[in-house]
Order: sequence, then C-alpha cells, then structure tokens
Amino acid sequence: MSATATKPANTERVYQVKRADLPVSCPSPDMALWNSHPRVYLPLEEQKEARCMYCGAVYQRID
Repeated sequence: MSATATKPANTERVYQVKRADLPVSCPSPDMALWNSHPRVYLPLEEQKEARCMYCGAVYQRID
C-alpha cells in the first residue's frame, strides 16, 4: 500500500476503466488496503467486464 493512498476501498459497486488503466486490481493501488480484502487482478484484457471475487464490485472496460 502506498503511504499516500487516501481513497476508501470498496465504496462503489461498479467501476469503469479504460484500456490505458490495465492491468486492473481490486482494490486499486490508490485505495487504502487496511480495511479491505487482498488485492486481486481482474482479467479485463480480453473481457469487457469482471467481478471481484471478494467484494463483488464490477469492473467494466469502456473502450
């Protein structure tokens, strides 16, 4: 976790990301991990949508 991570983790149910944001992890590197689940990487290179197996958040690739 970054010492400057200030964004709360797992607060949204749907996250929209662009191809430039890949690889995508939940929670993302700018989110605090202390109150979240282990970081997992989501397979959005070939898929347009993926769901986090821990928190259920949906990540959608929009381009």
